[in-house]
Amino acid sequence: MRILIVNTSERAGGAAVAANRLMEALNNHGAKAKMLVRDKQSGALTVVSLPPSWKQHWNFLWERCCIWLHLRFRRQHLFDIDIANAGTDITRLREFQEADVIHLHWVNQGMLSLKDIRKILQSGKKVVWTMHDIWPATSICHLALDCRNFETHCQQCRLLPGGGSTNDLAAKVWRQKQRMLEGQHLTFVACSQWLAGEARKSALLQGQTITSIPNPIDTHLYRPLDQQEARQALGLPHDQRLILFVSQRATNPYKGMQYLTEACERLVNQYPEMKENTAVVVLGGHAEEVTAPLPFKSYALGYVNDEQRIVKVYNAADVFVLPSLSENLPNTIMESMACGVPCVGFRIGGIPEEIDHQENGYVAAYRDAADLAKGIRWVLDEAPKEEVRSACLKKVAHNYSQQRVAQRYIEIYEQ
Repeated sequence: MRILIVNTSERAGGAAVAANRLMEALNNHGAKAKMLVRDKQSGALTVVSLPPSWKQHWNFLWERCCIWLHLRFRRQHLFDIDIANAGTDITRLREFQEADVIHLHWVNQGMLSLKDIRKILQSGKKVVWTMHDIWPATSICHLALDCRNFETHCQQCRLLPGGGSTNDLAAKVWRQKQRMLEGQHLTFVACSQWLAGEARKSALLQGQTITSIPNPIDTHLYRPLDQQEARQALGLPHDQRLILFVSQRATNPYKGMQYLTEACERLVNQYPEMKENTAVVVLGGHAEEVTAPLPFKSYALGYVNDEQRIVKVYNAADVFVLPSLSENLPNTIMESMACGVPCVGFRIGGIPEEIDHQENGYVAAYRDAADLAKGIRWVLDEAPKEEVRSACLKKVAHNYSQQRVAQRYIEIYEQ
């Protein structure tokens, strides 16, 4: 069985990481998978880029220009919206024609237009679409947050100036997506049970098959290492407890760094001794911009794309904290637990599916910095460390291993 995985980027972003891991898992367990991307960053033979063309860059710019116009020339929300009005027809490519299954992932920012997707659906190929966020089930947004319009009809969008209208950009793209899916049937796979539940509520996806399969992880790469050796390799202190925060862009407000800062302030006020024996490590772009307000000593590691180094960062930590305001099934929590490091996060999205409360980590009340601080304190000072570490490794092995995830996807393809 030949699978063509389609994603905008080969490596940038959580969806690209997950798509790459799935391709590897499938190839290791009986399927023949390739990946088609616009932005190729390696020399991997199993990854194919779109034919070089000036149109690819133009597609990205044209979509942003159209969105900028609807935002009345404001930058706010410029990258929170995708309308898929420009892209590349991939149905003529040899890789497409040879594939038995076309597996769409994150195809935004000029990779595929709605017309391109419609053409794929009409090609007669089997199509599976993995949802890394809620965009396939809404009109233009990737994060619905408190908005429930997608349950009936997207319009009066909160992301548009003045709250939009009944015939705004969201309403127009919603109708275009309806036409794209009209008369077609495909399988949508959400990476979390939470997102699958949200997708089933979408008026846009009524009648489609929706299921849930988590992302896989390579447990041969993400595994426990000696903590002191990891710290020495990274130049981190040997004699402090390290709180880790990871985000591709540390300044992304949806990743909730402000809540971690507040939680740390509460910890210092309640337990002054922590100021001397605890530090915060931030991994991600613009890390140095978010460490200044922290009451603890901090280490900004910046953006890293070397996975071996990332594994060392996880292993250097005592606790990983992800106070995101919206999440599907974060790769970072999975990666941390695969290294035996417990996690603390808010009760939102798929996070409670990964973290079993006070077993392999701590699930804090949503947007509650006080409870987040309580969770950090629990992991550092109250939890039975070896039991929690063992529970982390067991959770990953039973739920997110390559073999388990590959088998579930192969069953979907065969159906």
